[in-house]
Parts: sequence; structure tokens; C-alpha cells
Amino acid sequence: MTEKFIVIAGAGIAGLTSALALAKYGVKTLVLERNEQIQEFGAGLQIGPNAHRALNALGIEKALKPVSFEPEGVDIYSFTQNKPLVTLELGKTARKRFGVPYTVMHRADMVETLYAACKKNKLIDVEFAITDFEISNIDKSPTVKYKKVDGETQELSCFAFIGADGVGSITRTKYLNGVQAKYSGYVAWRTLIDIDLLQDVINLENTTLMWGSGFHAVAYPLKHRNVVNVAFFTKETMSVGFGISETPNLPISMKNDPRLSKICSLTKNWTHWPLAAVKTPYWHKGSVGLVGDAAHAMLPFQAQGAAMGIEDAVILAPLLASEQNPATAFNIYQNKRQERVNRVAKTSQSNGKIFHMTPPFTFARNSMVKIQGNMNHYSRLSWIYDFDPTK
Repeated sequence: MTEKFIVIAGAGIAGLTSALALAKYGVKTLVLERNEQIQEFGAGLQIGPNAHRALNALGIEKALKPVSFEPEGVDIYSFTQNKPLVTLELGKTARKRFGVPYTVMHRADMVETLYAACKKNKLIDVEFAITDFEISNIDKSPTVKYKKVDGETQELSCFAFIGADGVGSITRTKYLNGVQAKYSGYVAWRTLIDIDLLQDVINLENTTLMWGSGFHAVAYPLKHRNVVNVAFFTKETMSVGFGISETPNLPISMKNDPRLSKICSLTKNWTHWPLAAVKTPYWHKGSVGLVGDAAHAMLPFQAQGAAMGIEDAVILAPLLASEQNPATAFNIYQNKRQERVNRVAKTSQSNGKIFHMTPPFTFARNSMVKIQGNMNHYSRLSWIYDFDPTK
């Protein structure tokens, strides 16, 4: 039998996880990355138990532990309130319930850990500074031609091509005739703040979720970096794109919340991040398929975007390794994944509406959260966290 060889576009979380998952089944891969080195935009990342099961199966659990943090809970604050409405239990309770932890980490640490594992694997190669690629003969054994930043070109044949090239995926739009990413109407304002500056502002053993009328905020410590990841989410009718700003463009009422106002006063280094979404019915065509945000970029309000890409990778890999026709493998994968991914995306979108409620609806929301208590999330979200993508 001829050894299978697969080309992957994108050395982000979904792409590198795909390479490691395929290597587990003896499949060689080449990962093409446009940046000159490993690079991950963004800051904080939440990894739920479903994603941890997949990562553990790839053997990187020990490498992730030093760069991860297990919050003890989630403090949920309503606007201007001094005390949390409720603290959802995580930490040891989550580990006991799911058998694996719920952690937070820096996105760069995740990508660097995955890349380090890839470098150690003789079945995986990563090429950086790729300015362009072309795929031909999609319906059979594809030919991939790619160009490096120095002008050198390479051409090779492969068994299949995986587009892990993110929300603006060229694989999706050019080769699968898929949709363009659509601006969601939401933007994120992200920053990292020295952990010592927030000692008396939030509980640094927990994740903090703060609800306001028309916006919400999330903060959690990245302890090995000695910083706190902070993200404000609001709506803008139009977006000017990524950029650095001294002050996040939040509703003026935010200044009435002492906690939020204090956080904003501690830094003038914010990143403006428009949130785009992708929903396409076609994740593959012939021998070309999509994983991660390239297939299903979603709002981050359930903190499952990266997890869905990780799940994609470990579910697709054994199919491509075992099937003789890549189109068959991609079709089975799509049928297995789309319903779950769409449900997670809908949950994320619904969360945005709940988090941003305005009075008088906030009173009913807050009362319900209090009544449900600190363990309700285990039953409400068990369909997400109980899932084992390795099975």
C-alpha cells in the first residue's frame, strides 16, 4: 500500500492538531503557513473537557499542564453589582464530573505546544512564509502548487488537502465555492493586564463574567504569564477591522460599573477584533475538505470555537487514514460533525443575546440564574462537555 500524504493549509490550532492526529495513524503531512513563524492572534483560550480528551489522546497533556490554569469557578456579575449572582463550580468539581479538567491558557501557548509536538514527529513537516497556493485535480488525487516569500515554487501530489486556513479561508471560498465570512455585528476588545493590578478587583482563582446592557466582559488569569486576559464584547453597526486602540468603544453606561471602569483604567493597550462567522453547508469537495474556523467560525460566547476545531481534527484523521477515497472520508466526517457544530454555534449566539439583555428582561434573567444555582451548567451543557471525540 502506498503511504498516504496529506497537505494542510494553516498552522493554527485546527491545522496542527490535524497533523498530529493524522500522524497517530501513520499519515504523513505537510502544513503550509503564510506567516514566517508560528503566530496566533488573540490572547486567552478556554479548553473544555471535550477538547481535553482529544488533546490527551494526542499525548500533549503533560506539555499543556505548565501553561494551563484551572479556574475554581465562574463568577457571574450583573451590571453594577458588588457580589456575583452565582459562582458556577469548576476546578475539582469539573475534573471529578468529567474525568478531565476545564482550563484556560494563552492561545500562543497552545499553538506553540502543538507545534513543538509536530516538530518532534518525523511524519510532519511545516513550511512557513507561503504566499500563495493552488490546488488542481480536486476530484481525484490533488496536485498542490505553492509559492514561498522568496519566490521559490513547489509542486507535489497528495492524497487529500485540508483547509485549516481560518475564518477567511481561501480553501473554502476559492476551491469549494463556499461563502465569504460574514461580520456578526459583534466586536471584541481584548487586552492583557498585569495580574497584580487586579488583586482587589476580581477573584483571581476564578473566571469572571460581567453582564451589562448591550455588552459583556470576560476575565480570567493566565498565571504562568502573570497576566489576566480581559475581553469586552459589544456591537457595532460597521467594523473598521483589526487595530490597536487606547480605549475600548463601550457604552457610556459602562463607567457606572466600578469594576469595569477600574479595569479600563489599568491599560491603554486594547486590540479591536471584529467577530466574523461562517456557516456553509459544504465542508468538502472531492479530495479537499475543511476543519475548524474555515468550516464553521462561530461567536466565542460559549468558548468552544477552538474546541470544535480540535474535535474536527481527531474525528477526521482516522477516516482519512482508513478510507481509500478521500471524498468518502470527508463526507462521513461532515455527516458526523455538522449537527453538533451547528448546535454549539446556535448556543453561542443565544448566549450573546442573554448576556446583553436590557431591563426589564435582566431581572428575569438574573432571578433565573440565582434559582438555577452553582451546578446547573453541568446538566445544561453536558451535551457539550461529556462528548468524547476520540470515540
